Amino acid sequence: MELGVFVIAEIGCNHMGNPDIALSMIDVLSSLCKVDAVKFQKRTVRELLSEEEYNAPHPEPRNSYGTTYGEHRERLEFDVTRHRALMEYCRAKGLKYSCSVWDPTAAREIVSLSPDFIKIPSACNTDFRVHDYLCREFSGEIHVSLGMTSRAEEEIVSRFVRFGRNKDVVLYSCTSGYPVPFEDVCLMEIERLRERYASVVKAIGFSGHHLGIAADVAAMTLGATYIERHFTLDRTWKGTDHAASLEPDGMRRLVRDLHNVGKALRFKEEEILAIELAQSKKLKRPLREARI
Repeated sequence: MELGVFVIAEIGCNHMGNPDIALSMIDVLSSLCKVDAVKFQKRTVRELLSEEEYNAPHPEPRNSYGTTYGEHRERLEFDVTRHRALMEYCRAKGLKYSCSVWDPTAAREIVSLSPDFIKIPSACNTDFRVHDYLCREFSGEIHVSLGMTSRAEEEIVSRFVRFGRNKDVVLYSCTSGYPVPFEDVCLMEIERLRERYASVVKAIGFSGHHLGIAADVAAMTLGATYIERHFTLDRTWKGTDHAASLEPDGMRRLVRDLHNVGKALRFKEEEILAIELAQSKKLKRPLREARI
């Protein structure tokens, strides 16, 4: 039996605020890449940013879609009606739809859609207003990313236990950088999280922001059963996430390799497999006793 792995392509804001690009990305992810789910992001920008933050320039002006950081963030947002249409399009294409929610208003709006699962991103994983609302009002899986999170902050898991929702939680090992150098991917964190939380939560996942696809396959061999990668149609497009994203052929190869390695991760069901019998007859030498 193939080792189960669930592959999530995060479009996030890589659609650049253009719904036609978002639909094209879903088309490619369904027809070429064969992922299991697509994930977007939802922010209530005025709720997240102070007036000073809203009116400040983008820290990397070449990647900005507005004259201020707040305007930039607003340009990349879809309203809840658009998210509903994207969810329906995903499902028509055989994909699950999900969204990361960055604030309580975004959480309420996305919960109203009844998506397949909802993600709490690393930046907001200590916002208990979001935790508690999802625990009370959303019956589906709650995925939680642990980038830029201390050991003490990881105890947010206990909050899901108190709500009786811990078995609906998927925890992601993650390093929050765009892109992340390989020495900072820290794959052994997957093993640590499995030892600490595998019996508490539903599953352990891996959210990668590195280059290439080798680390994701290694993550699966360490026990991550959910693999999430950012996706773009063109890594040269304007924006901070594109450089750490996979293009269509990269995502296709990732899904292919994860499933192929998943098939290989097994013990032999028989001492000599059926595929070996012909070679055994042709090549295997009989047992010979040594002469002393």
